[in-house]
Amino acid sequence: MCKKLTFLFLAVLSMVSCKKDKEPNLSSLKETKEIYTPDWESLAKHKTAPDWLSDAKFGIYFHWGVYTVPAYENEWYPSKMYIKDHPVYKHHLKTYGSQKEFGYHHFVPDFKAEHFDAEEWVSLFKKAGAKFAGPVAQHHDGFAMWKSEVNPWNSFDKGPKKDITGEIAKAIRKNDMKLITTFHHARNLQRNTHQPENWGDFNSHYTYNPDWHTSSKDPELSILYGNIPKEKFHQNWARQINEVVDQYHPDAIWFDSWLDFIPEKIRQQMCADYFNEAAKNDQEVFIGYKQRDLPKEIGVLDIEQGGKKDITEKLWMTDITLSYKSWSYVEGQTYKDTHMVMSNLIDVVSKNGVVLLNVSPKADGTIPQEQRKILLEMGDWFSKYGEAIYNTKPWDVFGFGNAQSEEGVHGGQSATIKYTADDIRITQSKDEKSMYLIFLGKPKVGKEVSLRLLAKHRLPPRSNIKRIVVLGSETEVAYDWGHSGFKLTIPDAPMSDIATVLKFELE
Repeated sequence: MCKKLTFLFLAVLSMVSCKKDKEPNLSSLKETKEIYTPDWESLAKHKTAPDWLSDAKFGIYFHWGVYTVPAYENEWYPSKMYIKDHPVYKHHLKTYGSQKEFGYHHFVPDFKAEHFDAEEWVSLFKKAGAKFAGPVAQHHDGFAMWKSEVNPWNSFDKGPKKDITGEIAKAIRKNDMKLITTFHHARNLQRNTHQPENWGDFNSHYTYNPDWHTSSKDPELSILYGNIPKEKFHQNWARQINEVVDQYHPDAIWFDSWLDFIPEKIRQQMCADYFNEAAKNDQEVFIGYKQRDLPKEIGVLDIEQGGKKDITEKLWMTDITLSYKSWSYVEGQTYKDTHMVMSNLIDVVSKNGVVLLNVSPKADGTIPQEQRKILLEMGDWFSKYGEAIYNTKPWDVFGFGNAQSEEGVHGGQSATIKYTADDIRITQSKDEKSMYLIFLGKPKVGKEVSLRLLAKHRLPPRSNIKRIVVLGSETEVAYDWGHSGFKLTIPDAPMSDIATVLKFELE
């Protein structure tokens, strides 16, 4: 009897086991299945821009690294200090001594970031109105701003001795924001380096010279200065991105120009690795790129310091900076005013764009007061009028006005156009129940504004107007809406010097 019971028990156990084999754990499958393969056709199946990005409109990143120690001219100091006869070369020679004796890596110990406070920084970014934020994870100089096992030149092992990206990522998630990490290290490899006529080749960030550290074969120095075989460099390039993706799970990775320096197969594998890792974590992510560095079906196009001249069907980005002289902190920096930053941001949003705004911390980890002032003024505007920006979409036309559309350095139009209250931009809510006329300044009380294009027989609002109010108040706006014309009169109500918003409440 005992043997029969034992046999029966084993039989039942076997049946249960077989049943389990037939019904695999789906969550376990999800963790191992690769959805995307490293080819453009497969990668194009990934949604280029997640809804959260379209809704967010505004993010902040920061150029901060070893190059902020000399704080001279701009973030290209490490490159220019090795180009003979360049003003930075002469400055370095005069201030620090010969490049043969004092190389870029000698600045690393002075990059201490002793006042860096990730939570305070992220709190500032959130107050400014940003919905996503993150670091320049690695600039052209080859110094990684995270805890890296691939790159010995990183902020955890040298300089600050802090996992900058890790601390920022933790603070970002704590504040319910999205994390972006940007990569600029594709141009760090030295190319055509050993021929004197090619020393200083623009395609290489560091100039090769047998008398300088840039030519060193030291295992660590050669990595920083990109003086390694290209196969190893390309491998390290991808491995570092994978480190950041695996350790911090960014919601966006963004690439500066020269991504096309990386072989196509390696770029494809990088994209596939990122998309597959995001899928495991149920993340909606995107890749930002410039020029033609990736196919348009793969990511979101970014135009540096510029913008589109008209509405586009596909979401796009621009990266701009608060400052004039440099993307990184330098002594004697000058800044745009809040009106210029915000009016250009509003113009971008009206054309289906997103703004990635750069701030420039000092080497000690402080953000200068001039920058804080602009950010807080932006945040004050968003706190009152943000509904005209967040979670909106473009209207049929981006707006009206006479501001001159100056050409941008990197394509499109400039990010420093001077707008006035005579320039108007338009957005609408996603459900099309509200429409927003945004005057890029404070219009004069009593002024009659004629907008013929809004007439009923032209491009009127989507439905009948219930009323028009000055956003931030309950002050109603008098208007005359006819078949061939549309007029409104600016009421006496609280308005903003930065941008005044009239809200059309629609039926």
